[in-house]
Amino acid sequence: MNESLHRALLPEGLRDLLPPDAGVEAEVVARLMAVLAGHGYERVKPPLAEFEENLLSGAGAAMAPDTFRLMDPVSGRMIGLRADMTPQVARIAATRLKKSARPLRLCYAGQVLRVRGSQLRPERQVGQVGAELIGTDSVSADVEAIAVAAEALASLGIIGLTVDLTLPTLVPAVCNAFKLDADAVLRVRRALDHKDAAALKAASGKAGSLLGDLLKAAGEGAKAQKALAALDLPKDAAAERARLGEVVARLKSAVPGLGFTIDPVENRGFEYHTGISFSFFAQDVRGELGRGGRYRTDSGPEKNGAEDATGFTLYTDTVLQAVPGASPAKRVYVPEGVDPAIARRLREQGWITVAALGPAKDARQEAKRLNCGHLLENGKPIALS
Repeated sequence: MNESLHRALLPEGLRDLLPPDAGVEAEVVARLMAVLAGHGYERVKPPLAEFEENLLSGAGAAMAPDTFRLMDPVSGRMIGLRADMTPQVARIAATRLKKSARPLRLCYAGQVLRVRGSQLRPERQVGQVGAELIGTDSVSADVEAIAVAAEALASLGIIGLTVDLTLPTLVPAVCNAFKLDADAVLRVRRALDHKDAAALKAASGKAGSLLGDLLKAAGEGAKAQKALAALDLPKDAAAERARLGEVVARLKSAVPGLGFTIDPVENRGFEYHTGISFSFFAQDVRGELGRGGRYRTDSGPEKNGAEDATGFTLYTDTVLQAVPGASPAKRVYVPEGVDPAIARRLREQGWITVAALGPAKDARQEAKRLNCGHLLENGKPIALS
């Protein structure tokens, strides 16, 4: 334990982002945020750490196992390092912006830190870009959240984009209708999470046939809808199915090129969601590009009551895997003594200028050494072979 560590060694799940990747990430975040701003989402910037009881209240309670905690030496209170930014935005809406007109459109970008990574996402520090639409439970809001996320991702040139739609409240509605006790519901949830039809049948009693049909209904969008339509669902579950159908119909018009699948029993990661939820995927990319859905904030402007909301979070680490390779930046080496106005004009034209800090014996070799593809000669960039 007393051995000195190599200075490049970092804790598991943390890493340095080097050139050019760090620059690409910054550009990707800026482009995503520009799309959100274009739809009327205003940017907020929550702090990295908050008092534990605030950070982990309401929807934030689901992130408790992933949250780093420490003692604040100033206040003497426990604080948490955010593991997700959505609960922070909900808090801002309910406090600082409680008098703002609803629906409230907010967006954000930043880093989160988690106690541990997952098998699909081993990173513990994750970049997030997201948007929240707070103060409405309308179908239009569900459609907007999915459509805006899809537009933001498409703006990066990502191909093979698909969205997987799920209904986290559907299974609870069925369990309630069949009056399953808490222990049975827990066993049903575990069986569904593992897609274990045998365990599901053993755990669910009279609800087993219907839950089994829901499990089998997952798949390509049109086929899944047809399978769901054939089921005799309890009243509350049928209402969820009807809302899903309306969202899908309107999405086809709003984002005609977007592929979609449906998994009516998926719940992992959607534990605090209260309605239609979704995950985005891209061709040949492992893991989710982002996820979102409907939820309830822990408080709102009306008598401290909770508000209906929907939104999404995009994960920049996975998004970067899906973004097509960028063209190499136009870097030009500017020898010592060149008029600064020439370099200024080149930067205005989109060039990256790398100025010499002293005389070079061989300007061409020096340009190549500094990763420049061009050399400024006689006031013009000359390509280097």
